[in-house]
Amino acid sequence: KEMGETPLRAVLVSECFEDREFKEELIEGVCSVLPKDLVLGGATYGSFTQEGCTDFDSVCLMGIGGEGIDLDAQLVTDMGTAKLTFEQDQDLIKKKLHAAGATLARKLRRTDRDRVLILIADAHAPKNHYLVEGLQKVLGKEFPITGGCVNKNAGQTYVCFGGKLYQDAAIAVMLSGDFEAALTGRQANENAKVIASANEGAAAALELLKGKPIAALAFNCAGRRSKLEDYDEELAAIQKALGTDLPLFGCYCAGEMGPVDDPAEPTDAFSGGSGWHVMFTLIGK
Repeated sequence: KEMGETPLRAVLVSECFEDREFKEELIEGVCSVLPKDLVLGGATYGSFTQEGCTDFDSVCLMGIGGEGIDLDAQLVTDMGTAKLTFEQDQDLIKKKLHAAGATLARKLRRTDRDRVLILIADAHAPKNHYLVEGLQKVLGKEFPITGGCVNKNAGQTYVCFGGKLYQDAAIAVMLSGDFEAALTGRQANENAKVIASANEGAAAALELLKGKPIAALAFNCAGRRSKLEDYDEELAAIQKALGTDLPLFGCYCAGEMGPVDDPAEPTDAFSGGSGWHVMFTLIGK
């Protein structure tokens, strides 16, 4: 209904339900209204839009479409790292996620109008860093990548693709077309700094954007939210920078992808995988 006469190209889902049976019922409900091949996303710790913040037993949908905007979505399964721990299996995780990321990137349809890639993965931080590196082996280190990792509550690390749930998997959504994208990342893990960094990151993305902003994505760390005395304050800080009218899709993740804000880890790559971040992407035309 919100999309009006604009044809949908995809619908991004952020859902925060416990237990697979309830997640499957939720996706079934969504796909009773929307074509299942357009529905993709994953399990999160909640969502936020201009209307406010949610947590348990909630769902947030973002429709993607419009003139001059195209996309290609691909899935990789059986990455082989869901049951591996970073403390004991770091080298094997690196090898497998490098391979999975490269495989995922090669499946994407590429054009000279590609602008930004959204990555949704079962790769809890710090694993997500290696998955991004795998994608960059094909896309190049400078290509903008953003996204978030699905949660690990009771092991419920599900991504949704084509209306079905998968674990040990990752989704890549390549956005291309006649638009501009600006990405920023900000890291913090204390109440006041979380609020300030959200405002700074949103404002910085707006300053970098060429053209008029038409939408904002924010992949935010659930750990950041846990440090807030009132997590509506972080949303208010974002709105102070972006206003309250710009379409905003945000979710709380278990690891984020985007420009990493950590001077202790210098890198020649535009995007990386990390935790404790809020990663902003502004779309402009």
